[in-house]
Amino acid sequence: MAKELGDILLEQGILDEEQLKRAQLYAKQNNTGLAEAVISFGFATEEQVTAARAKHLSFPYASKENGILTPEREQNLQGLIPEKFARDNFVVPLFIEDNELAAAFYDPSNLFLIDNLRMMVGKEIQPFIASKSQILSVIDSFYGNKNLLEEVVNEAEKTPESTTAADEDVQIDAGNLDLDKAAGSSSQYIKLVNAILKQAIAERTSDIHLEMFDERVSLRFRIDGSLYERTPPNKESVAAIISRIKILSKLDIAEKRLPQDGSFGLKYQNRTIEVRVSVCPAVYGEKLVLRILDRGTGEMNVDKLGFEPEQKQAFLEAANLPHGLIFLTGPTGSGKSTTLNAILTTIRTPKLNFMTLEDPVEYKLAGISQVQVKPQIGLTFAAGLRSFLRQDPDVILVGEVRDTETAEACLKAALTGHLVLSTLHTNDALGAIPRLIDMGMEPFLLSSSLELVAAQRLVRILCPYCKTPYHPESSMIAKIINEGHFNPKDVSTWTFYKAVGCPKCVGTGYQGRRAIYEVYRVSEQLRNIIYKTQDLVEMRRVMNESGVLNLRGNGWRKVVKGLTTVDEILGITTEG
Repeated sequence: MAKELGDILLEQGILDEEQLKRAQLYAKQNNTGLAEAVISFGFATEEQVTAARAKHLSFPYASKENGILTPEREQNLQGLIPEKFARDNFVVPLFIEDNELAAAFYDPSNLFLIDNLRMMVGKEIQPFIASKSQILSVIDSFYGNKNLLEEVVNEAEKTPESTTAADEDVQIDAGNLDLDKAAGSSSQYIKLVNAILKQAIAERTSDIHLEMFDERVSLRFRIDGSLYERTPPNKESVAAIISRIKILSKLDIAEKRLPQDGSFGLKYQNRTIEVRVSVCPAVYGEKLVLRILDRGTGEMNVDKLGFEPEQKQAFLEAANLPHGLIFLTGPTGSGKSTTLNAILTTIRTPKLNFMTLEDPVEYKLAGISQVQVKPQIGLTFAAGLRSFLRQDPDVILVGEVRDTETAEACLKAALTGHLVLSTLHTNDALGAIPRLIDMGMEPFLLSSSLELVAAQRLVRILCPYCKTPYHPESSMIAKIINEGHFNPKDVSTWTFYKAVGCPKCVGTGYQGRRAIYEVYRVSEQLRNIIYKTQDLVEMRRVMNESGVLNLRGNGWRKVVKGLTTVDEILGITTEG
C-alpha cells in the first residue's frame, strides 16, 4: 500500500525519488504511514496527500474546496452521529439520499468502523475520504453551535458554591488537562475554567484576558488580533478561577504580590494545545492572561502564508544561499516565527545541519535540532549561538536579536560560512539596518554579509459568509493604484468588500489572518549605502524606485483579491 501511494505521489510530481526514500525510511523507523511521513517532512500538503490516497484507495475525495465536505443542516445529521463518535473516529456525516448515508472518513478502508456506523444509523454507508484537519474543522462548525461559556456562567450564578478551586482535589494530571474528560467535574469553578477554555478554542482565540475592576469583571478574547468582550463570571468566582489556573500551571496559589509565569497542556478534540499563563497583581486583584498555542492551527506551508510570487522567490533564493544574514522584522505577535519555521521546513534537507535557538520553541520541526533559551542558567541567545558554532551547523535560526552580544555572534556566524536567520522589532524592513549598526555591527561587515531584510504584519481575512461588496471613493481607488503598482486598466475587474459579522465568524466579520510582507534583497546599490552613509531615507528611495512592494502595497494586493478590507490595511500600515 505504502509503495503504491508513493508511486502515485511520484507520478503526480508531488515527490521526487529522494524525498520518497526519506519518507519511506522515516515511516519504517517510526512505525507510521507514508502519508504521515510525507506531511511531517513538509514534502506535500495534507490535501495533496489525501487526494493521492483517494486515488490509491479508489474512494471519492471530499474537501471544502470541491464543495463536497459540507454537511446538510436540514437532515438532522447531528442526531445520527454523536459529536464524540465523530471526533474519536474522524468521520463527519454529509447527506442522506435513498436511505444511504454519505460520510467523509479519514480512513474509509476501516471496514470495522463502517460496519459500526451502519449499525448505529441503520442505513447503508457511502464513504468519502477527507483530510484529518478538514474533518475536525467541519465538525467544529457543524456541531459547535452552543455558547457553552454563557450557559455555565448562568448556571454558576444560580448555584453559587462556597468552596474554591484551591480547596478541590485535583482529579486530573495538573500538567496535562483533558477538557473532554474533565467536563463532568463536580466543582462549579472547574466547570467555569473548562468552559472558558473550550469557548476560547472554538472561537480561534489567541489570548484570554481576565481582570477585576471596582464594580465589574472583564473577560476578553483576542481573536485575529482584536479583543472582544465575552460573558464574564461573577466577582466571587474570579479568585477561585485564578487559583484553579495556578494549580494547573504549578504556580504558588498563596503568592498574590508578585507576578508569576507558568504553563500547562490541554488535550481537546484530538488536539494537543499549550497554554502559557501570566498572573500579575493589579489594584483590584490579580490579572490573568492565558496565551493559547494551538499546534493544529499553525500554517507551515510557505505557499499559504501571504507572499506574493516575487516575494516568495526572493526569500527562498536568499534562504538557499550557503552563508549570510537574513532578518525578518515586525512587532510581537505578527507571525515572524511561523514564517521563519515555514521557510526552514521548505529548504530542509538531510545534506545540511539545521539548528535553531528559540525562546520559546513554538513549533517542533522534524529533522531540525531545536534548543530552548534558558537565561536563568546562562543559556542566552549569545551563549547558545557560540556553542552552536562548535556543532558544525549550516543553517542557524536565532529567535531574536535583543542585544549587542547576540548581534555580534550572528554576524560572526555569517562571516564564517553559515546562513543565519533571525528577527528584530522594527517598524519596517529597512529599519533593521540602522538598528543593527546601533547594536555594534560594523557597517562594512554588515554590508557584505546581509542578504535580505523583510517585514511582516498580520491582516484579518474577511468572513466568506457575510462579506458585503461596496464601491469605495475614486480618490481611494487612485491611492490603491499608485501604492500597489497596479495597471489602471485592471480596476474594472476589482470587487471591494466590507466586514459585516455573522454567527460563523462570531460577529467579527473576519475569519483568520494572513501575513503581508515587504521583502528586500540586498542589491549592490543598497550595500554601498550601508557601507558609506547608512542613510535610511536614501535606502527607502532606492527600494521604492526599484518597484519592490512595501507592506502597504502588498496589503492592497489582498484587498483587490477580496481577501480583506481597505480599513484593515490603512489601520496596520503606513505610507512609504
